[in-house]
Parts: sequence; structure tokens; C-alpha cells
Amino acid sequence: MGGSAAALTPCPGPLAGLAVKRAALLAPLRNKGFRLLVGGQMASNLGDAFYSVALPWYVLANHGSAVLLGTVLAAYGVPRTVLMAVGGHASDRWRPWTVMMACDSLRAVAVAALAVTTASGRAHPAVLVAVAVVLGAGEGIFLPGAMSIIPALLPDQKLQAGNSLSMGGNQLSFLLGPALGGAFVALIGPSSAFGVDAVSFLVSAATLARIKVSVTHGPGPAGPDDAGKAQEWEARASEDGVGRRQTLGSLLRSERVLQVTLAVIIAANLGMGGLYNVALPALAHGPFHAGAAGYGALLAAISAGSLAGTLVAGQKARFHQPAIAASAAFLGGSCFTAIAPYLGSVWATGVTLAIGDGFYSYGNLVFVTVMQRWAPPQLLGRIMGLLLTGSFAAYPVSVALGGVMVRSFGPAPLFPAAAGILVLALLGGLAQRSWRDFSGAGPAGSSQVAPSRGTAALSPPEHDDGP
Repeated sequence: MGGSAAALTPCPGPLAGLAVKRAALLAPLRNKGFRLLVGGQMASNLGDAFYSVALPWYVLANHGSAVLLGTVLAAYGVPRTVLMAVGGHASDRWRPWTVMMACDSLRAVAVAALAVTTASGRAHPAVLVAVAVVLGAGEGIFLPGAMSIIPALLPDQKLQAGNSLSMGGNQLSFLLGPALGGAFVALIGPSSAFGVDAVSFLVSAATLARIKVSVTHGPGPAGPDDAGKAQEWEARASEDGVGRRQTLGSLLRSERVLQVTLAVIIAANLGMGGLYNVALPALAHGPFHAGAAGYGALLAAISAGSLAGTLVAGQKARFHQPAIAASAAFLGGSCFTAIAPYLGSVWATGVTLAIGDGFYSYGNLVFVTVMQRWAPPQLLGRIMGLLLTGSFAAYPVSVALGGVMVRSFGPAPLFPAAAGILVLALLGGLAQRSWRDFSGAGPAGSSQVAPSRGTAALSPPEHDDGP
């Protein structure tokens, strides 16, 4: 009899382990506010993919000017980078959902105006530039809030899984969106694609409005438990005391880990922008002679690898040494990046880049989550705005250097060069004890405390509203 109970107890196997991991990854979707956020952002990013196809097609077909296209893209990129710091401050001052909703509403109006203008005739270049400025400004103000909103909706133990689902949904939109957008533009035209993007912004704004209602008016469309999470996060973000007196400047001066993080981000992005936007298309066009289809296949492989890495990382709630885990993932990815152009075929290069970008996405997710846990809630938007500014500010320098290097040496050497810059940046970070020991515990002097079992750093214990 003593052995019969053991015989009736199933032994955990690989399938049971996978089921547990899948349940942990999907658990944040039980939160209605988080479901609204993910659904709205997926719709918005899908619309952005339509716009990204329609804009160059419209400009080149109706104006025939690559110079105008470059001007429009610059008119988008400059305000986006410049206004990220403003967006971070706004997110902390008026809360992420409010700022994100306002930005999406403004961008919906701008793209709708572009859709109407282009449908009525050939849009004047000044109109294209003006719309690009509005969209870039909206994106720059929007992004810090998007990086700050999830800790307000989810408890700490679900934060990494929530980031994984959010980033994974965006990556899925980027994977499928360009193909759908291309077919849409070919069949119906760019003006309608602009209209789809405008509608997607409205969908996102509507979901953010529902989240905002639950915070400002108590239990509502998002459910009573979601309101409790966000309201307690608001109380922490607004509380008086030592943490309230902190500023971004004082934190940047006093916290070595923030200084090192910013330096590593800038250094790492100095190589990667030129690699993906200059060397990769040059490799497909030149040495591989793969054409547009081959280049598209490489981009699809990279997107698929990124999605896989994001979802794998989301299955683990917490790392004992997250900065080291993220650094190891980035170092692993750099090894695959370095060898990718020397494998002699598009498919081998695509597989290698997919694996490398899987590592990058894994490390990125881990690091974003630990930074969200570490930052004082009242400064989270500004800290994310600072780090995003460092990343995006390196982009124009990177593509300019990449262009010079590709012209002088061909596209292949830029891959190991970019990987080498990333490795040097990471080794410089790992040489700093503050980076190695970075675990998500709040900065010195902050009112935020590191979470213990059952306690969340940025949100209260979980009380989900159910499916």
C-alpha cells in the first residue's frame, strides 16, 4: 500500500515543465489592464508598419526624390530623439497612460490629415515634412511612458513576463506588418494605408483611456483589482520623503550603475545602427546578390529570432545576477554577429543573425526589467527617457560611420567591428562592480525597497481580475 500512492503520482516530465513555463509567461494576460495595453500597442505597431511601407512608396512614386525622402525621415528622427527627455518628465508628472493617450490622439489626427491630403492629390513636400515632425515628436514623448507603464499594471513577480509579452507583441507586429502593409499598398494605395495607421492610433488611445479611467475614477472598465495596482503605484510615485527629493541629475551624479549603463548603451549602439541599416542591405545587394527578396528574408529571420529570444526570457521571473545574465546574452549574440557575413549564403547568414538577435532580445528584456525594478517610481519615466536618448542619439553617428566603412572596406568587416564595439562596451561594464552587482534593488537613499517574497517593488501584491 505504501508504494501505491507513489505509483499514482505522476512524475514531472519535460511536458509538465513546459506547461508551467507557458503558464508563467501567459499569466500577465489575466490582468485586464495589461491586456488592453498589449492589444492597443499591437494594433498601433501594425499600423506603423503600414505607414513605414506607404511613406517611401508614396514619396518616391509621386515626387521621385530620394532627397525628399531623406528629409522627411530626418524631420521624423530629430524631434523624436530631442523630445525623449521631455517625454520622460511628462510621464512622471502626468503618468504614463495620460501622456501616451495624448500622443496617440495627436498622431491619429496628423496621419488622418495626411491620408486625406494624399487621397485628394499630390501632397506638397511641406505637408509631408510637417506631418513627420508631429509624428516624430509624438513618438519621442510617447516612448518613455511606454517603457514605464507596465510596472504600474503588474506585480513584480510578473514584470519580466509582462515585458516579454509586450515586446513580443510589438515584434510580431513588426514581423507581419511590412508584408501586410506592402500588399495593402499595392492593392489599395498608400492613402488608405495612412488611414489604417490613423485608426490604429485611435485604437491605442482608446485602450489607454480605459486604463486611465480605472486609475482616476476607481473600479471601472479595467476592473477593481487593476485599479488597486495602478493606484498604489501612483501613491508610491507621489509619496513624500527622501525619494521625493531625488532628481534625475542627482541620481546620475551619485549612482555609478546609471553612469555605466548609459555609457554602455551609447557605446553598444555606435556599431549596431550602421550594421543593420547600412551593412546588412549592402551585404544582401552586393556580395550575396540576393536582391530585395533576400534582404527581406534576412530581416524576417532577425525579427523571428528577436521574438523567440524575448519569449524565452519571459519564462523566468527573476535572475539572481540579472546584469551578468544580460551581459552574457549580449556577448553570446556578438559571437554570432561577428561570423554572420562569412558563411557564404543568405540562409546561413539569416539563421546566424536570428540566433544572435535572439540573444540580444533575451539580454535586452532582462536588462529593461531590472532597470524598471531599480528606478524610483517618481523618476522611472525620466530614467527611461535618458537611456532611450543615449540609444537613439548614437544612431546617426553609427549610420554615418557605417557608410564610410562600407564604402572603404565593404559590408562584411562591419559585422565583427560592431560586435567588437559591443564586446568592449560590455567588458567595460563588467569591470565595474556596480554593474556586476546590479540586481534591481533601489538606489541609495531611495524610498523604494527591494522586493522580498510576496512583495512587489513597483506594484502591490497580485489580485488579478481573472480572464
